[in-house]
Amino acid sequence: MNKEPRLRFTDEERADPALEKPIRKADKAAAKADKAQAKIPKKQVRQKTVDPETGKVTTKLVLEDKKKPPSKLSHAVRDTPANAALGKLHKEIRETEQDNVGVESAHKSEEAAETGVRLAREGYRSHKLKPYRKAAQAEQKLEKANVNALYQKSLRENPQLASNPISRWQQKQAIKKEYAAAKRAGQAVGNTAKTAEATGKAAKTVKEKAQQAGAFVMRHKKGFLIAGAIFLLVCMLLNTMSSCSMMAQSIGSVVSGTTYPSDDPELVAVEADYAAKETALQAEIDNIESSHPGYDEYRYDLDMIGHDPHELAAYLSAVLQGYTRQSAQAELERVFDAQYELTLTEEVEIRYRTETSTDPVTGETTTEEVPYEYYILNVKLTSKPISSVASELLTPEQLEMYQVYRQTLGNKPLIFGGGSPDTSNSEDLTGVVFVNGTRPGNQAVVDIAKSQVGNVGGQPYWSWYGFNSRVEWCACFVSWCYGQMGLSEPRFAACQSQGIPWFQSHGQWGGRDYANIAPGDAIFFDWDLDGSADHVGLVVGTDGSRVYTVEGNSGDACKIKSYSLSYECIKGYGLMNW
Repeated sequence: MNKEPRLRFTDEERADPALEKPIRKADKAAAKADKAQAKIPKKQVRQKTVDPETGKVTTKLVLEDKKKPPSKLSHAVRDTPANAALGKLHKEIRETEQDNVGVESAHKSEEAAETGVRLAREGYRSHKLKPYRKAAQAEQKLEKANVNALYQKSLRENPQLASNPISRWQQKQAIKKEYAAAKRAGQAVGNTAKTAEATGKAAKTVKEKAQQAGAFVMRHKKGFLIAGAIFLLVCMLLNTMSSCSMMAQSIGSVVSGTTYPSDDPELVAVEADYAAKETALQAEIDNIESSHPGYDEYRYDLDMIGHDPHELAAYLSAVLQGYTRQSAQAELERVFDAQYELTLTEEVEIRYRTETSTDPVTGETTTEEVPYEYYILNVKLTSKPISSVASELLTPEQLEMYQVYRQTLGNKPLIFGGGSPDTSNSEDLTGVVFVNGTRPGNQAVVDIAKSQVGNVGGQPYWSWYGFNSRVEWCACFVSWCYGQMGLSEPRFAACQSQGIPWFQSHGQWGGRDYANIAPGDAIFFDWDLDGSADHVGLVVGTDGSRVYTVEGNSGDACKIKSYSLSYECIKGYGLMNW
């Protein structure tokens, strides 16, 4: 049994909060190992010592650890002759017991007795070996605790190594090798100086061996050149195959690790449940005056109700991984309670009113200020985005996964509604020179649309339109922008069935090749070229070769985008005659 070294730590290291826990575990493991070692049986050994001056011989008893009992292999070897003899005897008995039931019964009783003896012998050996097994297990746990303590100490001294998982893994492997080398050399692993010295000696030995090998190669360089060329060719072929395999595995791992793990119907159903909670909250606020009657005044201080569906999906995926509508309900309630807080506070003010009275005897009229209680109900709703809730409720590991899902939109950008699947950033209009056509357009509506760039989720637009939960909101965004200009029309929530028919019926439609587009026109897209419009935005202008747009629900956000005027997915333009 190899005894593990007992690490030595300085007072400064023990006081370090980052090292306190691993050092405590290493100390605890060392104490358990010492305790297990102490339970190994001892034997008395007589040691004789001779006094060099008087020549007197003295004898004393010394306790030494017993040697571990012989292994099962040596035990088996020892018993082999006896077992062979027993086997031969059994064979002879079996040959004569064919017609003798009594002999057969006696033989089986004999075998049962021998089996009992063997089991008793093995049980006794197992009992004798128990202290050694316990000590070996304790030493293994101590080794693990020691390596971890040294690893944490190394990360503390070299924080740059903790930058990514690969660096951390490499550092831990290096610590394990260093620990094993120091243990083989019989050194105290915690002693940095000795470890460095051992490393230096090892490096020197490696250098000498390398020089000898180099000399041998030079004497046989022609053969080594041929062998080296063959080896390189084989390596190139293997590396190409391995790289392709690793690349495919890596791509698959990245995609699977950034995709929402839940099924699409479950994602949509859970989103609908959360939207229903928000609708119920809005209804509760709308009915405050009927559910809490009798107040002189109701004062409202309300934050917006709404959420980004992808933030909710990312949060639930980070916490629950693959979830269903049923399994997500408890966490939905937790998120909702953290996102919204509705408080009703009663306030009583003492106010005065002027009252006039007439003396019935004298007929004199007097006025006076009479106090009375004025009851006010303060209705306050505070809300915060789910991204803020996530930073409060998630562990560091869950928050890291949440950020990954948010950046990739779970690789399902359109799961909660259509629009544009483009998840790239909004474009910059700096330096773009617009070419004005003969139609004036309306720059004011374009400025309104541009002011909304950066919005995610579209809640202001689909709720303005009248929806209680998120829908495909690109058309709602365009209608909202027109509505901010005081226009009641066009107002549409669907591109193909509502938007295009309105423009065509009013004689305000231009095909994909229409050249005289103007700021504020609607631009419709057919992504899959099936003849049906899938998306709509507002025209900012054109520089003669490209058309620039502001779009809602472009990757679930408001963005500025641009396309070639001949882009085949442009279905046509809804022309606004201002």
